[in-house]
Amino acid sequence: MTLDELQINKTAHINKLNCTGDIRRRLLDLGIIPNTVITPVMSSLFGDIRAYEVRGTVIAFRKNDAKNIEVHL
Repeated sequence: MTLDELQINKTAHINKLNCTGDIRRRLLDLGIIPNTVITPVMSSLFGDIRAYEVRGTVIAFRKNDAKNIEVHL
């Protein structure tokens, strides 16, 4: 499953990143690496942007970016 499909307040582990280039570097710099625990905690009104708790920090991603992150429960 991809991160955008994960329900709010459900915890998962990052499996892999399905992207390259600048977006991959940005995600890695933010600590989005395999085996990291991630939890969606909030969604915007229209659902395009969601906030995720990663390593004790809340980070927001657009739905298009979250589709590039494969997770498992």
